[in-house]
Amino acid sequence: MYEKRQGIVIWLHSLKQIKMLRKFGNVHYVSKKLKYVVLYCDMEAVEKTIEKLNTYSFVKQVEPSYKPFLKMEFESKVDKAKEYDYKLGI
Repeated sequence: MYEKRQGIVIWLHSLKQIKMLRKFGNVHYVSKKLKYVVLYCDMEAVEKTIEKLNTYSFVKQVEPSYKPFLKMEFESKVDKAKEYDYKLGI
């Protein structure tokens, strides 16, 4: 049902070959000013895709996204002095 995907940031020398990158996955964003592409593909195919993209001459650098591996559940820490003031009703 739900496919696990991972983003790849591809830094380019030229933006002419953007259409060719569609065969590797979903092109999510293209920055014309900074010349990079954000591409999403299956997590199983990320390593092979990065190796294949590095072989092209128009690619400067390829970086995988680490977002799937980050903990996205945050906890808040309450200051003890503020907690005491809240209990007093100040």
